[in-house]
Amino acid sequence: MSDTTRKVLRLSGKDVTAFLQGLVTNDVEKLTEGLVYTALLTPQGKYRADFFLVPDTDAVLLDVATDLAPGLIQALSMYKLRSDVTIEETDLAVTRGLGDAPEGAFADPRHPTLGWRAYDGQPGQDVDWDALRVSACIPQSGIELTPDTFILEAGFEQLNGVDFKKGCYVGQEVTARMKHKTELRKGLAVVEIEGDAPAGTEILAGKKPAGTLFTQSGNRAIAYLRFDRAKGDMQAGSAKLRYTR
Repeated sequence: MSDTTRKVLRLSGKDVTAFLQGLVTNDVEKLTEGLVYTALLTPQGKYRADFFLVPDTDAVLLDVATDLAPGLIQALSMYKLRSDVTIEETDLAVTRGLGDAPEGAFADPRHPTLGWRAYDGQPGQDVDWDALRVSACIPQSGIELTPDTFILEAGFEQLNGVDFKKGCYVGQEVTARMKHKTELRKGLAVVEIEGDAPAGTEILAGKKPAGTLFTQSGNRAIAYLRFDRAKGDMQAGSAKLRYTR
């Protein structure tokens, strides 16, 4: 079973590594170790797209959400200028599974519970990925990740999606400033929940806004919280929730 929500691009040319290194949040040199989870930001440091970079002999594959692919291709084409880089769409399918990675597959670098990803026709597994995603607080584009997202508030440091030693990239200055603040006051977290409420429902602590509810699986959910207000019982529509660090 392939993941139809994903699109795979191929980037080739002698300047590919240097080109990507100057754009994305993670260190492209880590491709020698396997998949690289990373993001492209706006110059203001906000989320534009997240994706996996995949080693592919003399090229780099880029595994991205299908709905983000057209905008990402446009952005990469704008940035490449005179660089020797070719960007092509492919028909490669993304498959995923748990347990030992089959030959040719790569461990998902975001969290050990997320298993492996493959691009060479390996059969995938039918898994409740949302349950695993909620348990490990893994954000998804179009849900927790939006154009207003700052990636450190979305947990990208814990997800191995940003490198603070690699040097400059688009949006690096804002991201570095947030890193060196004493503590993040807002961010994604897993909450315990009783009842159901749609993604996007406002969370209230008493009568004060305390955040937004996102993906729910069973009695847990991912929420964007104001940590100073996320204390005790909170409400999201008819659902009751609680944040425990």
